[in-house]
Amino acid sequence: MASRRPDSFDGLGFRGRDDPLYGASYPVRSAGGPAELQHHHWVTSPPDIPGSRNLHHTDRTPQLEEPLGGPGGPAAAWEAPQPGGPPAEQLNRFAGFGIGLVSLFTENVLAHPCIVFRRQCQVNFHGSCYHLTPFSAVAVMYAISKAQGVKSQWKGMGSTFIVHGITLGAEGVISEFTPLPRELPHRWTFKQLAGHLLLKGLTAVVALPFYCASLIETVQSEIVRDEASSGLLDCVREGLTRVLGVGAPHSRRLLPLSALLLPAALHAILRYAIASSVQRAALWLHQRGRKPRADPSNPLDAYFPELAAAWAGSLVADVALFPLETALHRLALQGTRTIIDATDGAVGAGSGASPLVLPVNTQYDGFSDCLHAIRRKEGAAGYYRGFGALVTQYALHGALLAAARTLLRLLLLDARAR
Repeated sequence: MASRRPDSFDGLGFRGRDDPLYGASYPVRSAGGPAELQHHHWVTSPPDIPGSRNLHHTDRTPQLEEPLGGPGGPAAAWEAPQPGGPPAEQLNRFAGFGIGLVSLFTENVLAHPCIVFRRQCQVNFHGSCYHLTPFSAVAVMYAISKAQGVKSQWKGMGSTFIVHGITLGAEGVISEFTPLPRELPHRWTFKQLAGHLLLKGLTAVVALPFYCASLIETVQSEIVRDEASSGLLDCVREGLTRVLGVGAPHSRRLLPLSALLLPAALHAILRYAIASSVQRAALWLHQRGRKPRADPSNPLDAYFPELAAAWAGSLVADVALFPLETALHRLALQGTRTIIDATDGAVGAGSGASPLVLPVNTQYDGFSDCLHAIRRKEGAAGYYRGFGALVTQYALHGALLAAARTLLRLLLLDARAR
């Protein structure tokens, strides 16, 4: 049966018969020609787009490396894969995926115990030890996990993922129905920047009720937690009940969400602005100091500068906004009747007793009153309660990134040696 493809179709596009390239590699076909000859000539491989997944590791790109009319003709440009070469493209993709996975796993899973203890220290104004260094923080974290189990260090982790999902979803929905840009172009204007920062603030406002519910799950002691009645979606239910004002009655000291809108939006905007600015500055310094012979296809040069810059940006932002975060957490937890672990490491009487627990019974009138009360009663160091846990968190993250970089370097050297 004769093919219905046009006579001028060569598998890559339509060329007229007057085109010299048509007759150079693809003979003219006729409807009465042999079927096997027709099948042999119009079926060709798709073009190898640079950077696409269709390329083998030893394929070449004739469109860029050699003109079609050059030596050997266009048919000679399609070379067969040479055996024995290292799968560089596959290795690069695997390296990028592995590095990103290690960074996400460390930031959201391994560092969660540090986040739990940091938040407990921030809301515990009764504690005599501020845990400004990693040594005291790690010692108390070990004591709590030894008494309550390792599981107590990862409490509330599911709710933090839910809050991240709500934040991303709210940001996408708001950007779709408003002119606020979700991403800034390379050359942005001040109007675009203001709209982008406003989008970050509105997203934080939408996620605020669920963030407060997640904060309660994170800092509440495992001793008073009811495992039978707790579920994965408790964060969503508690957030909705706080918005609607229904559910179990809280204390009269519970602040309305309207009193938390400004601190939450301010914290989100400042954190994003500081982290992005430091990240861009770090990448700019890296580009200026990079060696001229740096290989852009090398995963060490392609992935690690961005990860290191993001790590530095988050570190600077969290350190700079630590006092603001402390006040925000205390206001969000006030009046919720939450009981936390004693961060001083004290234990009850008797052998095998669990760590003592303390209620959160603050009485702040608002954001400014909270800042002044911390300064007056606890001193300037009171803003940085649990700072040692933050140092431990980023030290762990940086150490694992460095270990992943070393492992990747060894894998690349081994692949090149083969």
